[in-house]
Amino acid sequence: MSGHPQRVLPQSKEALLRSYNKRLKDDVKSMVDNFREIIKLARVCRIVEDDTQISRMTQAEQDQYEMQVRASNIVRAGESLMKLVSDLKQFLILNDFPSVNDVIGQNTKLYKQKQSELDTKLLTLRDDMATELYELEDEYYSCVYK
Repeated sequence: MSGHPQRVLPQSKEALLRSYNKRLKDDVKSMVDNFREIIKLARVCRIVEDDTQISRMTQAEQDQYEMQVRASNIVRAGESLMKLVSDLKQFLILNDFPSVNDVIGQNTKLYKQKQSELDTKLLTLRDDMATELYELEDEYYSCVYK
């Protein structure tokens, strides 16, 4: 067992994670199956009974079309996997409350420290201004030109 306590997820989150897992398996299976079929099409030299030039050309066109469809299926599955990664990141960001709380705590500590520093600087500035004002008033009231 790891050092992290086991978290129990609500039913909706568990169902969502199961659907993510199913999407992952389905998309990877689709990619592998379509790739396997493309390899088969590339390897197999089909023998047609009435092996004429037209039938060979027709078969080549059909094989090329099937390869294009299967390649499109691979691309679609890849895009679906990229969307799944995005969904997982969003799920993690929205549901990772301990780390969000840690970040909030760190920011609060940082801002309190900055506030304390600014308060100290403002108090020093106030004291300096009071001293300067006192000296200016003293100078003004002691001036012979009044």
